[in-house]
Amino acid sequence: MHLGNARTALLAWLDARAGGGRIVLRIEDLDPQRSHRKHAELVQRDLAWLGLDYDEGPYYQSRRTARYAAVLEALKARDLVYPCWCSRADVHRAAGAPHLGEEARYPGTCARHAAPPAGRRREPAWRLRTPARAYAWDDLVLGASSERADLYGDLVVRRADGAFGYQLAVAIDDAELGITRAIRGGDLITSTPRQLALYDMLNYRPPRFGHVPLLFDAAGRRLAKRTPSTTISGLRDAGEDPRAVVGMLAAQLGWAAPGQRLWPRELLQAGYGVERIGAPLERRHA
Repeated sequence: MHLGNARTALLAWLDARAGGGRIVLRIEDLDPQRSHRKHAELVQRDLAWLGLDYDEGPYYQSRRTARYAAVLEALKARDLVYPCWCSRADVHRAAGAPHLGEEARYPGTCARHAAPPAGRRREPAWRLRTPARAYAWDDLVLGASSERADLYGDLVVRRADGAFGYQLAVAIDDAELGITRAIRGGDLITSTPRQLALYDMLNYRPPRFGHVPLLFDAAGRRLAKRTPSTTISGLRDAGEDPRAVVGMLAAQLGWAAPGQRLWPRELLQAGYGVERIGAPLERRHA
């Protein structure tokens, strides 16, 4: 976890505790190349060090793949998904050069193909026939918000290597774990309409979403796990006081004086939460 992750976790913790809710820890470890058990253990250690407890979990998505596969088969039976043989390079070539940090828009190349194009022997990915419409939601931080589900074309629900897509797994887990509120970073706001489309297709009730501002370094770059001075483990190993870290996060939100040392429960007792974030993200409307 870096400081941005920690601030989002703090806000989610405050939101749940203030409302008498239960906090669920979910480990999103679907990518076999990037996910390792030691990382999940480190996240749990980071949360405990910061005084952020949870009530359920950890739930590992890597242990729920049979459930995701069953839902995918149901979507196939309804012709709501289709196989896609395009490589990432194919998508980028068709979409042109996206702006830095943006997802390439998939142009629907395979949407009408019943069989792989000549010469393609790789396993296909599976894409959702994403509705060409906007979805609206009442954001806990941003208020009335709206975005198109098809902003980046038909989304991948299962990759060619067999790994399930983030959007599908999260929608299923939110519904089946009874998630009613989800606080997350503002970089995930374009995920919301795609997940709302999935909730509709699967007859699930969506949670309330809250998208919080991201943290940036002094150079204006998003914080990254590769910078030890901004990771929770790096600060802990350097002998930092966890109350100083929580106090710094609170000060950035305008809730504490610079240098103040606090535990999360002190912020809870003072009535701070997502509704009192002083600098919300710019609102997005389709």
